[in-house]
Amino acid sequence: MRTMLGALERISGLSGHLTAWLVVPLIAATVYDVGARYLFNMPTQWAYEIGYMTMGAHALLGMAYTLRDNGHIRIDAFSQFFSESTKAVIDIVGYVVFLLPCLLWMTWSFWGYWMTSFLTGEGSGQSAWNPHIWPFKLVFFIAFVLLVLQVFAEIIKAILYLRGDRARYEGEGSAEAH
Repeated sequence: MRTMLGALERISGLSGHLTAWLVVPLIAATVYDVGARYLFNMPTQWAYEIGYMTMGAHALLGMAYTLRDNGHIRIDAFSQFFSESTKAVIDIVGYVVFLLPCLLWMTWSFWGYWMTSFLTGEGSGQSAWNPHIWPFKLVFFIAFVLLVLQVFAEIIKAILYLRGDRARYEGEGSAEAH
């Protein structure tokens, strides 16, 4: 189980580190557009589209990495009074009963969302540029696949904690660090 956990966490880590680089083209497109607009009075037709697609991809693809590093918001008003074992049980139940079914349904839906866009050659309809939108819709699917994989990793971490591996719930970070 530790081997699988390590592999899943490496996938989330790699995707997170690669996703961080999406900020570079986002900044470049924004700077170029601002310069073209205000220095030469020639705004681009494509910078807005590049901006929302890149920022959207950055946010979506970062979900699994953020979960891996325990960066999502949690409501600690009640859980602060629970033992670490109770928190692990709550995590398992929450992931298996509530989150995982929803994520699997959404992932399946995003497959169809992407495939329809790809097969029809759908354009964005947001600007005069009107690029094909299927690459951006594919990012939705990939992001949710990555998130589902990381949820499985979180379930494994909770199970390992309950079996005696105290790293995750006592603040020592992800399994990748061990």
